[in-house]
Parts: sequence; C-alpha cells; structure tokens
Amino acid sequence: LLPFGAMIVSIAILPIALRHQWERSYHLVALFLAAIVVIYYAVFLRETAGLIHQAHDYISFMSLAAALFVVTGGIHFNLTGSTGLLTRLLFLAGGGLLANVIGTTGASVLLIRPWMQLNRDAYRPRHTAFFIFIVSNVGGGLTPIGDPPLLLGFIKGVPFWWVAQNCWAPWLFTFLSLLAIFYLMERIWPAPGHKKGGATNFSVHLYGKRNLVFLAVILVAVFISNPPFVREILMLLAAIGSYLATPHAVHRANSFTFVPLREVAWLFFGIFGTILPVIEYLQVNAGSLPLHSSSHYFWIAGALSSILDSAPAYLTLLSGAFARAGLNPDSQVAEFLLHHGRTLAAISIASVFCGAVTYIGNGPNLLVKATLEQCGRPVPGFFSYIFVFALPVFIPILLLVWLFFV
Repeated sequence: LLPFGAMIVSIAILPIALRHQWERSYHLVALFLAAIVVIYYAVFLRETAGLIHQAHDYISFMSLAAALFVVTGGIHFNLTGSTGLLTRLLFLAGGGLLANVIGTTGASVLLIRPWMQLNRDAYRPRHTAFFIFIVSNVGGGLTPIGDPPLLLGFIKGVPFWWVAQNCWAPWLFTFLSLLAIFYLMERIWPAPGHKKGGATNFSVHLYGKRNLVFLAVILVAVFISNPPFVREILMLLAAIGSYLATPHAVHRANSFTFVPLREVAWLFFGIFGTILPVIEYLQVNAGSLPLHSSSHYFWIAGALSSILDSAPAYLTLLSGAFARAGLNPDSQVAEFLLHHGRTLAAISIASVFCGAVTYIGNGPNLLVKATLEQCGRPVPGFFSYIFVFALPVFIPILLLVWLFFV
C-alpha cells in the first residue's frame, strides 16, 4: 500500500514544497512508484492478471481523456460583450447538464476555456473550485455517459436510465445547492471587474464546428466493449482526425498544447500503477467493513471516492454489496436492484458527488487544474482546494443529502 500513499502525498505536497523540481520530475516519480508495485506483483507474487486489468483500465481512461482533450481543443467559443453574474450562473448550470450528454471529461475540457473568458481578469480560485464541483463532477450524475462510475455500472448491467429515475432528487438538490452557494459568494465577495447584473451586448460565436462530428464518434465509441480495444482505436482515430482537420487559428485561440494532457497522463499512470493493492485489500476485507445499511455505503463510498478516484471506489463498493447480498454481479443485477436498489443509489450518489472533494477524486479534476495552470489562471493548491472550498461546501450538502434521501 505504501507506493499509492507516496503517490498521493507527492501530488499533494511536492508541487508546493518543490515546485520547479516537481515540474521537471513528476513523470519519474510516477514511473518509479508504479514500477515498485508492478515488479512486486510480476516478480515476487507472480500474479499478472490484476496488472493487465489495471493496464487496460488505464488505456481506456487515457484514450477517452486524450480524445476529448484533442477534439474539444479544436472547438473555440468566442465570447464578446460584458458578462454578468446571471450569465456565469447559467453557464455553470448548462455545463453541468451538458456533462450528462458528453461526459464530465468532455464538458470540462470543452468549457474550461470559455469559463476563463467569461471571468477574464476577474478570475479567482473559487471559479476553479465551482467549475470542478458542478461541471466536472456533480452535473454528470444522471446518466452512464455523464460520470465514469455510472458508466461502469452500466457496463455491469445497470439499466441506462436507472440512475436518473432513482437518484434525480438528491442530484437536483445538490446541483441547485452548489449553484446557490456560488451565486451567494459572487454577490457577497464580487471579484473586481465583475458585474452583479446581467450581460450587456453579450454574444457567443462557435468555431471548429467540424469537430462536433469527431465528438459524436467518441460518444458512440464509449458504448463499444467488444472486440477489445476497438473503442480505444476509434477514439484515437477521432483525435488524430480532429487535430489534422482543425485550423491552426482555432488551436492558437484556445492556447492549445499537449502539456496539460501529458501531466495528467503521467500522474494517472502513477495512480493506476499503484492502486491495485488498495483495491484488492478493500475487496478482501469488504466483509469486515461496517457495511450494514445504505448510510454506511454512502459515507464509505464518499470517503473512498475522495482519495481513490471515484470509478474504482464505486466498483469496489458495488462488488462488496453483491458479495454481502450473496448475488452474482454478472447474472443477478436485476434481483440486486429489486431488493437492494437503495444501496446502489447511495453508492452512485456518493461516488459521483465526492469525486469533487479532491483533485484526484475524478479524472477531469486534474485535467482542468493542469489546463488552468498552463493558461496562468489562479488555481487552489491541493490542500487549499480541499479545506477552503471542497469540505466547507460539500460536508453540509452531503449531510442534508444523507438526512433527506439516504
């Protein structure tokens, strides 16, 4: 378990304590820590099945993230005129809803640059935090396309609209609560240069429309599971086609580079490379965890999603729930939903929502952070994001969600 812990501590502390050394060497840290686990499993334990599964998950994750990053990087929104608080509020709401259609990763990469434009010189760390809260996480909590944990559930056999039908009330409550808190913060502590009212002569121009075709190809590919790697190949081809078909002027307007993608690829290589012992430990010890009610699943899924990445946390808790129910996750999903639907709802809600509590809780979080840093915008540090924004905002909301819905 130590390499995973070292990876998390490195991501949290080294960019602050040793910023320049970290920027030069983060890929070596990720490679070294992942190598410890890989060598331990392959050479000493002689167990490679888990490593192969993790490698496949990493390739799938990065194929989707890279394809969406390249394709949405070829779509440029030119925003003109002055923008008011109502415009920014509607933008966040629309981005959260869009995440259910193109995924939190797609919505995050597509909209982070327009979000920077909307805030221009008045950009503040809270604009980063609430974008991640709403667009990169909570917004996509209604469909399997929206968030990686829900996609895993769909692949396991959970019906496409099950989450929307059973989790819409806590989703709507959390979604509106976040928008309301953002509105109040903007009203009480307005950034210099921000208008409190509506927009003046505000207009939106979209460039790079041809990339919408490549975006559609990626969304279709998400649902292709067999034969192996066809999905990833289609995504790669869409990314290459998009990059070649996008005019250089659009890439320049978006300040498009591969630096943020490279950073995310290496950091998640370290996370995926070291997380296998953590997942296996949780699976082996699921019987000893206090999982006796929906409330227990809710809080434990939330805690794990904050530090493990929401997708493996969801899968681990779902496997534990099936094991405790004495059901087969490959053939008895309908029976599980009939008798333990509240348990799955609690796992789904907590996994999606709590992915926003840390930068490593969900893939798009780090991608947004890296893109903003590349563009020179103020971004909260690892701990300030957690203690200044995430916990003060999410703990009260989660308590109310648990009290009213779980």
